[in-house]
Formats: sequence, C-alpha cells, structure tokens
Amino acid sequence: MSIPTELGVLAEPANTPLGITNPPIDDLLEKVSSKYALVIYAAKRARQINDYYAQLGEGLLEYVGPLVEPGAREKPLSIAMREIHAGVLEHTEGE
Repeated sequence: MSIPTELGVLAEPANTPLGITNPPIDDLLEKVSSKYALVIYAAKRARQINDYYAQLGEGLLEYVGPLVEPGAREKPLSIAMREIHAGVLEHTEGE
C-alpha cells in the first residue's frame, strides 16, 4: 500500500522484522542444543563485542570485533545473533 504525501508517494514499509526476530529464533536454535544455550552463547559474544568497542579508545586489542558487518547503531546482541546465524562462530557446549 502506498501512502500519498505532499511531496509525493511513500513506498510501503518493508515487512522485514528488525531486532531480536531477525534472524528468526527457529533458525538460531538449529545452531545450538537448546534455547538456554543460545541465550548464554549470544550473551557471552555480545559482551565480547561490547568490550571490543570499549577498548578501541584505549588502543588495546584483547577482544575480537564483529565478524559480520554491523549496521549503524546496531546493538551487540543483534550482532552476536547474526554471527551465530551466519555460522562464523564455533560453539562448544559447556563453555
């Protein structure tokens, strides 16, 4: 559906969900053994990404930055979920 405005017509908004629903949770659950493992896995990786950004100003490079191209103002947890979905991380149960 197009939305008429004074300056022209706006296109229909994209139906692509943003945030925690993209990538879909069901796709992410195929990468780990349980939803609880997914939560721990994503939280640990998001913490690493957050620490990476925090240490950039200090000139230290102890942590690995995002392994997928981050969007503007994208949160570390969303980046971690996209990394898990892309399969660029190797997960070992119990770690």
